[in-house]
Amino acid sequence: MLAGDFVKGHGLGNDYIVVDGERFGIPLTPERVRLLCHRNLGLGSDGVLEMGRRRGHFFARIWNPDGSEAERSGNGLRIAAKFLSDHGYTSERNFVIETMAGPVAAEVYLRLGRVHAVRLEMGRAKIDRAVKSLSVEGRRLDVTVVSVGNPHCVIFGEPMTRERLLEIGPLVERHPTFPERINVQLAAAESRSRARMLVWERGAGHTLASGTSACAVATASFDRGLIEGKVSVLMEGGQLEVEVGPDLDLIMTGPAEEVYEGTLSPDLRQRLLEMQ
Repeated sequence: MLAGDFVKGHGLGNDYIVVDGERFGIPLTPERVRLLCHRNLGLGSDGVLEMGRRRGHFFARIWNPDGSEAERSGNGLRIAAKFLSDHGYTSERNFVIETMAGPVAAEVYLRLGRVHAVRLEMGRAKIDRAVKSLSVEGRRLDVTVVSVGNPHCVIFGEPMTRERLLEIGPLVERHPTFPERINVQLAAAESRSRARMLVWERGAGHTLASGTSACAVATASFDRGLIEGKVSVLMEGGQLEVEVGPDLDLIMTGPAEEVYEGTLSPDLRQRLLEMQ
């Protein structure tokens, strides 16, 4: 089991703090999560994974750095699966992790006794056929809106630059069409088996990678006839392999890495306890 208070892990540079909810000893709240994720005042991360059990299965509560909650996270769930396996919560190679958006089946791949990659059955994607374009700053964007347990707006035909992402990412995230906000990707298919994307995550902003975003881009590209059913999705942090079935069932495989295990300092623990 976990010896310290938390683990820091990442999937292609998308980093999360992982805690055992029962052992952590401090109930997580939006304010506490914001401090933990702060890169100057706290531990620094793109989110927090609060692990526990529910109805006999493992459960991952996924916190964004702004204190909101995500229905699902592909990178986060790979990190969570590695955490459960490497720290002795399960000895099984195959197990289920419940999320706010439903169960996800995980299979872990070991190297030298530790998990180095995880395969996730991400469920069936749904495309919103009612939204095919968006007006942003007087310009029409060519979009595909996809749910993979959480919502995504995949944008085609825009410059694949970080500058363009930072310009339109926050505007699309909070567009009136999406009252609950949305994840945003700039996407392009480079071949029948390879796509590229940049990521703006709801509640987190620009990140180096996103597993559910990779699934959304693969789904949107497949639906447009740009790719085959198996595709490598390249992001700034690296690439994920995504399989899209005829009915838009999704399987994602990619790496997960642990950076360190740590214990809260008395100062940070006290600051957290003083918060609501």
